[in-house]
Amino acid sequence: TLLHTIGCLDRPTRGKVIIDGEDVSSLSGNELSKLRNEKIGFVFQSFYLIPNLNALENVVLPAIFSRSSKAEREKKAKELLKRFGLGHRIYHKPSELSGGEVQRVAVARALMNDPEILLADEPTGNLDSKSGEEIMKTLLELNKNEKVTLITITHDLNIASYAQRIIHLKDGMIVREVRN
Repeated sequence: TLLHTIGCLDRPTRGKVIIDGEDVSSLSGNELSKLRNEKIGFVFQSFYLIPNLNALENVVLPAIFSRSSKAEREKKAKELLKRFGLGHRIYHKPSELSGGEVQRVAVARALMNDPEILLADEPTGNLDSKSGEEIMKTLLELNKNEKVTLITITHDLNIASYAQRIIHLKDGMIVREVRN
């Protein structure tokens, strides 16, 4: 629920979600869709890749409504897939990829529109420890070098240890906050 509220998928029942100084609860559905597409990248635990599209087409999908040409979109998607070690798998459909490869396609898709905020629900959940570490290093580089705000939901204490700030929730309430 928290991730969906921060990501403007759900409206808060109390309180506010402020993005770039604007209370997003007053935005229309179309304005929220535009905000999500332009400013927020999502890595869902269930991935939500389109089964009949290949990896390249899945990564390009969020940029369909951008002003860039098809060639520019595909070039960027290929670069993202290569960045995550999938350059040789771009024309494979999700059913032809391993769980870890599908997860990396989902991360690449989340980065397609250069989001200011990246919301990641268990971004390393289906990866072996080495691949998970590589994904986290890449996400941290985005945070550090490109100033992407990274919000990660995880039950894995090793993944949580990468964060500058850890907020522990229990039954929907903040019970503890730790700064690394």
